[in-house]
Amino acid sequence: MITASAPGKIILFGEHAVVFGRPALAVPVTQVQATVTLAPLSEGSGRVKKRRANAQSASWQKKVLIEAPDIGLASNLFALSSGDPPHPLAFAATVLLSALEVDWLPPMTMRVHSTIPVAAGLGSGAAVSVAMIRALLAFLDRHLPDRRISALAYEVERLHHGTPSGIDNSVITFARPVYFVKDHIIEPFHVGRPFTIVIADTGISAPTKESVADVRRLWQSDAARWDKVFDKIGEIAQKARQIVENQDPSLMGPLMFENHALLQSLTVSNSALDRLVHAARRAGALGAKLSGGGRGGNMIALVRKENAPAVAEALNSAGAQRTIITQVE
Repeated sequence: MITASAPGKIILFGEHAVVFGRPALAVPVTQVQATVTLAPLSEGSGRVKKRRANAQSASWQKKVLIEAPDIGLASNLFALSSGDPPHPLAFAATVLLSALEVDWLPPMTMRVHSTIPVAAGLGSGAAVSVAMIRALLAFLDRHLPDRRISALAYEVERLHHGTPSGIDNSVITFARPVYFVKDHIIEPFHVGRPFTIVIADTGISAPTKESVADVRRLWQSDAARWDKVFDKIGEIAQKARQIVENQDPSLMGPLMFENHALLQSLTVSNSALDRLVHAARRAGALGAKLSGGGRGGNMIALVRKENAPAVAEALNSAGAQRTIITQVE
């Protein structure tokens, strides 16, 4: 058996504006993981063959099983690849095989398990894609650089989200804090002083694809107005990077509240997120904002390490379905 894992992620600053070319900051969340385990079936012990003569696509794909008990999925690669669009789990596998010019696998089971909440802004889809790609690379005894793995995972993200920024697949692949500008070089960056974040899940499923599309329609209605908002969000992200690298991280607090207000103007917050932001502030958080696509999913609060349990308790009392305390370093 071969197993590969990938962490979750949170966006500190820059969500939505990053789709329009402004910078964003994101960090991995190692407390939650997506894991893919490959187990060859007894019927075929041979390794994959490259450009296998007369390989019948439907035949071998029907013997490659994909199981994801967390979402009640159990099917074969052929069935999951045949949809329009194909299932993201199958697409993650086939996009890698195509890139490697591999057109046959022995019978096997691909088992997917994730502790990352779905549609909650923690990058569950990208984490599963990265774990799937890395598991297959290990099985095939092949290597690709992180930038190539990230690019392949981005192709799956496009299936999920339509016009994604690329930040999820980037920070999850590199498993390091990342400064990201769409269509530019990805910059993993150094954290000068560790800091503590409390992540609170509203329990509301909110697909990023929908909020991204709504923000695009908003921008199309008055590009000049919303470009100014995106510019402000981008400036906040730039200031935050300087703070994270060189200054006291607590200085990010006011920037988080400011960023949340800008996201409210973009209509991607909601009453549940706003309630949690207010609860974190009352409990002594240094800053708080929604994280990710919005309309549900997660919010994050910057806290002093010793105050993290109290803020987490306050968020739970205010309606959070779960909280995660994570150290960024």
